[in-house]
Amino acid sequence: MQLVVFKIKGEFFGVEASKVLSINDMMSVTKVPNAPKYIKGLINLRGIIISLLDISILLNLPTYNSEEEIDYENSSIIILDIDLEEVGIIVDKVDEVLDIDPNLIKKSIDSKLQFVKGVLELNHKLITLIDINKFTSI
Repeated sequence: MQLVVFKIKGEFFGVEASKVLSINDMMSVTKVPNAPKYIKGLINLRGIIISLLDISILLNLPTYNSEEEIDYENSSIIILDIDLEEVGIIVDKVDEVLDIDPNLIKKSIDSKLQFVKGVLELNHKLITLIDINKFTSI
């Protein structure tokens, strides 16, 4: 199994590489009025309109005091295939692609973490594996 490992707010996360369509630099985002806070807006990627999610909000990561403190300009966007729909997520940095043994993934015991598939400790890093299919249920 291959994982794309990325950082958000100093923590490592991973998604299955088979779900990753592309990795892009940050681009112009069109805001959507009255959208939930985790939807940052829409992006136009080669003529395809894609919703852009800030999953740090969905994962309850620490928030900044104001929007101006978030450095989206140096962020990246990972385009994911979720049930045949393209969705973008904002990440601080794409770290690496790893080949892992699925048996190394420890299942999450906290049922409140609905977007977490499990955790993995590898190369002195704790990597939280994201279950991107759960994003369709929000």
